[in-house]
Amino acid sequence: MTSKYKSSSLKRLSHDLLQARGLFLLASLGTLLQVGLTIYLPVLIGNAVDSVLLPDASRQLLPILGQMALVIGANTLVQWFNPLLYNRLVYSYSKKLRQQVIEKIHRLPLAYLDGQGTGDVVSRLTTDLDQLNNGLLMVFNQFFVGLLTIFITIVTMAQIDIFMMLLVLLLTPLSLFIARFIARKSYSLFQQQTEARGRQTQLIEESLRQESLIQAFNAQEQFMEAFGASNSVYSDYSQAAIFYSSTVNPATRFVNALIYALIVGFGAVRIIGGSAFTVGQLVTFLNYVNQYTKPFNDISSVLSELQSALACAERLYHVLDEPEIAETGTAEVDAAQVQGHIRFEHIGFGYEKDRPLIRDLTVAIPAASKVAIVGPTGAGKSTLINLLMRFYNLDSGRILLDGRDMTDYSRASLRQQFGMVLQETWLKTATIHDNIAFGRPDASREQVVAAAKAANAHFFIQQLPQGYDTYLADAGDSLSQGQRQLLTIARVFLAVPKILILDEATSSIDTRTEVLIQEAFNKLMQGRTSFIIAHRLSTIQNADLILVMVDGDIVEHGNHQELMAAQGVYYHMQTAQGSLD
Repeated sequence: MTSKYKSSSLKRLSHDLLQARGLFLLASLGTLLQVGLTIYLPVLIGNAVDSVLLPDASRQLLPILGQMALVIGANTLVQWFNPLLYNRLVYSYSKKLRQQVIEKIHRLPLAYLDGQGTGDVVSRLTTDLDQLNNGLLMVFNQFFVGLLTIFITIVTMAQIDIFMMLLVLLLTPLSLFIARFIARKSYSLFQQQTEARGRQTQLIEESLRQESLIQAFNAQEQFMEAFGASNSVYSDYSQAAIFYSSTVNPATRFVNALIYALIVGFGAVRIIGGSAFTVGQLVTFLNYVNQYTKPFNDISSVLSELQSALACAERLYHVLDEPEIAETGTAEVDAAQVQGHIRFEHIGFGYEKDRPLIRDLTVAIPAASKVAIVGPTGAGKSTLINLLMRFYNLDSGRILLDGRDMTDYSRASLRQQFGMVLQETWLKTATIHDNIAFGRPDASREQVVAAAKAANAHFFIQQLPQGYDTYLADAGDSLSQGQRQLLTIARVFLAVPKILILDEATSSIDTRTEVLIQEAFNKLMQGRTSFIIAHRLSTIQNADLILVMVDGDIVEHGNHQELMAAQGVYYHMQTAQGSLD
């Protein structure tokens, strides 16, 4: 990341925090009061030392000790209250940022999400945000307090002895130079550490999701090697970043100790020489030197922590800065008027612009027809569905719904007309009822049960401990693949869409259940345009239209009898699959 972008991230972070002006102002006033009380205490200590040397020491000392007790008590109370304000400010901001990022993710194109690792995105919302919180809390608890302390102690030291104050200031840049040099190096390492952590999280998530597959292929050793390499990279960056950042504090402490020793010697010589400089003033000045140099130690620690926090903020802001899905139309689809006539008109598309997958494809789908899309893996079957759902934008051409360009409609309105059942099932951590009613959260129990019965899921749901109220804490992992698929099919039955998309929808269902599901699907598809992607060609022989795709082109189309008679690609696919069966 360039220093320009780093500066931009810092400005943006500051701007976002300042949105809570009232809370920020209150925290600033608390910080000012804390520093003021801390600076006033050495004055009282110096006065107490000087009063000991007076004839009536006890009479002079007791009021000063009383004032010291009040200042210490007030300062303790302020230092207890201030972190509460800082925590509220920081965690309110992080709560808002986390909400913004997750909302942004749901507005991003699938092309962006497909190019990101799930584990890396999760890492940004969890680990990176926690690291950012820690850095910001250090900024408020130490950085601002330190800067204010430095400024006020310079003023107070000048009032005591301007020459000794100048001596302290002349030696200070050495400490700052060391801190800045190390911070610049550690920032780069912290940035690489966060990226390595995201890659490692991605690898862990993949392994946990596919543990059965790893064991089935005896790939444990292979995974452990990959994880070991990732772990080593993460460990190396972490150690290097922590090592460089941890050297800041001892280095600056060494310089500050030298400054302190020099001031002690210089002040002692002045007192011995008989100047007007008193022991109490020296004690007060040395306390100010400690208060002046100590923030440099704190600030140096904060700077190294801030490098990590800024690297995390950058990754979060990167997500917020990604271009969202561009809405091309505002018209609302009138569900009552949808007939379901689809026309792909000279469409062209490629996931990479220089590698087109579909070129100048034109095909008309009659309304209420049952359309099967077949072809070898990578032929473009799922891509055609992605374009139909407007998950991706066309490079050229257009898709018409009942004669009107789909881009005239809002995506939300258009997608309400579609129902999808995919080969890969997805259930959320919720009850069986809530999972079936995912697309219609206001559906009644009777409607949910009717949809489950239509999908042949009612029987197994009744066998569960709480039936439809059974809570899937593991997002359905305790169910069989077939049972999970039945629930997703029931979800579509409940939605009653105008257009159906079935992508290997019965691939995980046993043969007997598949027959029942096909019968239910046949009822549901009556009067609706339906797209079916299937590798088992026996399941689509009664389709009204079969599109045969090869390398993004429709090379054949017709019904089963016509394509078999033509003895082309479809015929060879059928005979090859028949021989395997």
